[in-house]
Amino acid sequence: MTAVAVAVPLVWLAWLVVTDWVPMFPLNDLNGANVRGRALAAAINYPFPLLIAAGVALHRTWSLTAATVLCVLVMAGHVRSWWLPYFGFATAEQRELYRREYSRTWKILPTAGHAVVIDVQHMVVGLLSLLMLAATIVVTLTA
Repeated sequence: MTAVAVAVPLVWLAWLVVTDWVPMFPLNDLNGANVRGRALAAAINYPFPLLIAAGVALHRTWSLTAATVLCVLVMAGHVRSWWLPYFGFATAEQRELYRREYSRTWKILPTAGHAVVIDVQHMVVGLLSLLMLAATIVVTLTA
């Protein structure tokens, strides 16, 4: 299970890198994306999976605890960025970012009545975040 808990954050990171930088419309829409904004988001987001994978690989009580806390923060950030706005708790900034960068991407959830709708690329991020959290918790509890 440790191998899975190390691999999932790396898959999560690879997914982010590909969808952040490789145009694959309509999975992602990089036409309206600000390169500087994407680089800043990368600088903020990319260290998390590396730290989580390292914490799990180190396999010490403190490192597993830190990795679990980081997973919780990643999951909370995902919920705050996508699910809360979908259910009506979007800021003006989130609505504008959505309009500019994500309004034309693939979605499977209903869009009517929602200012922000989570798209397929971010549903994959959410699923990977959940798997990362679950695997890290399992390894932490069985250590």
